[in-house]
Amino acid sequence: MKDHTDIPALMAQIGACARAAATELAIVSSDQKAEALNAAAATIIKRMDAIIAANAKDLDYGREKGLSEAMMDRLMLDEARIEGIAAGLRAVAAQADPVGEVLAEWDQSSGLHIRRVRTPLGVIGVIYESRPNVTADAGALCLKAGNAVILRGGSESFHSSQAIHGCLQAGLRTAGLPEEAIQLVPTRDRAAVQEMLTMTGLIDVIVPRGGKGLVGLVQREARVPVFAHLEGIVHVYVDVAADPEKAMRVVMNAKTRRTGICGAAECLLIHRDIADGLGADLVRALLEAGVEVRADDTLARIEGTVPAGEDDWGHEYLDMIIAARIVNDVNGAVSHIERYGSQHTDCILTEDDTAAQTFFTELDSAILMRNASTQFADGGEFGMGAEIGIATGKLHARGPVGAAQLTSFKYLVDGDGTVRD
Repeated sequence: MKDHTDIPALMAQIGACARAAATELAIVSSDQKAEALNAAAATIIKRMDAIIAANAKDLDYGREKGLSEAMMDRLMLDEARIEGIAAGLRAVAAQADPVGEVLAEWDQSSGLHIRRVRTPLGVIGVIYESRPNVTADAGALCLKAGNAVILRGGSESFHSSQAIHGCLQAGLRTAGLPEEAIQLVPTRDRAAVQEMLTMTGLIDVIVPRGGKGLVGLVQREARVPVFAHLEGIVHVYVDVAADPEKAMRVVMNAKTRRTGICGAAECLLIHRDIADGLGADLVRALLEAGVEVRADDTLARIEGTVPAGEDDWGHEYLDMIIAARIVNDVNGAVSHIERYGSQHTDCILTEDDTAAQTFFTELDSAILMRNASTQFADGGEFGMGAEIGIATGKLHARGPVGAAQLTSFKYLVDGDGTVRD
């Protein structure tokens, strides 16, 4: 696997090794998987200095490419974030093993006893961009669900991902599991992505995690089934019945805590009746925090705002920028989100149960929130330990994709010499 110039041969070998590993993983014990993940977490902490050094190379590369501050933030690893990666591995290790879980069980009058049981998907291909922590999250979750995984990280995180991947493989060795269970494509060559998309005999599902360009490419060209993770065009609607203190706290956190993650707010919708009061206060607070506010209607009269254009609605900035629009009521907010949203995460701020119910019932986003920051749109915050991403499609997996979502199921049918009439 040392020749990285013959990409088809390289990927075919990686795929064959993954398929063999998947066969073995499907029957390993829960204890072995937990041991591998805990050992990987310990190695992450032990090799922290080496990971930070590798990340420094990636940060230099990102600066040379002219990445935005938000993208550089996504890329950057420090001690706290590396400790968070290790904690995520330990959390996944501690979770119940989804493989073998009985989802349903019943008896038929014919004498059959039927169980629907979780099983691994097999081999998962994960294609992601700049966030190096995805290397650990995806590797851990796929292993927990009994799957082999082929990881193809972004060119920006090349060295960081390799360093983290080495820790995962150390954990596999400690637990006596095949190193091929978690493989990282060892080249920046984009031809490797094209190969992954057509490896129908070796990869069972592709999970793209990144911007609209990456996900669109995968959806257009993949012959392997895809879990869609579209961009996070996240809306926060401030209703006329919003509590001002809660609204201020949630809006500021949803936009400014980390602007480069998919749960960051990108559009603020404000009920017309509070536009000159709470709405204006929110806009001014965002401006004071250094956020560029692209506003329409009377909000555009607030000093420091920028007039919004049509392209600002439905735009994922991943930066200190937010669009702000006045709507007539909750129905107006719903209409705007239906037109411009990406069915990722949307939030209503209100004390009115009826308005909240309308928002929750009429919208079909993967995650809908009330009076809570959209930055909670994260598998770890949902109790999953980690996630590969937020799936916005409607088939198989939706919302945070954790270990349980990386399984399929089969039917186990018991009889006693039972025959059909």
